[in-house]
Amino acid sequence: MSVECEICGKKKLKASKLSFSHKHNVYRQSPNLQSVKIDDNGTVRRVKVCTSCIKAGKVKRAV
Repeated sequence: MSVECEICGKKKLKASKLSFSHKHNVYRQSPNLQSVKIDDNGTVRRVKVCTSCIKAGKVKRAV
């Protein structure tokens, strides 16, 4: 199961929290992906799309 948007290619990022003593705690930030049915040239298929692509209207949802 991939953690990547199929429209824009947004995927996990590496980030680090920095404490007062400057100790770095590395963790992963994953995008907000939703499983959505889209209309792809007349065929309906299910893809994982980030919420920013859905909000921007880059995806035509199937009904």
